[in-house]
Amino acid sequence: MRRCAGCGKSRPKQELVRVVYTGEGLKADPASRLDGRGVYVCRNAECVENAVKRNGFARTLRRPVSKDELDSVRAQLTEIICG
Repeated sequence: MRRCAGCGKSRPKQELVRVVYTGEGLKADPASRLDGRGVYVCRNAECVENAVKRNGFARTLRRPVSKDELDSVRAQLTEIICG
């Protein structure tokens, strides 16, 4: 079970998308294979937006997250969610 950074609900890992911080910034990790501390969000646009608005990525990663990083990961997650 993992907790969504957007809605705060605990769900099975398979129902969430992982986002990890790499040296190049935030990166969506749908296969959950990248090293590093991860943040999980539900596979819906509402939770992604809530995580961005409520600073869920920075809080969970315990590091500041720039607007450019948030815009980039938002686009990656939208592509994963919408196909």
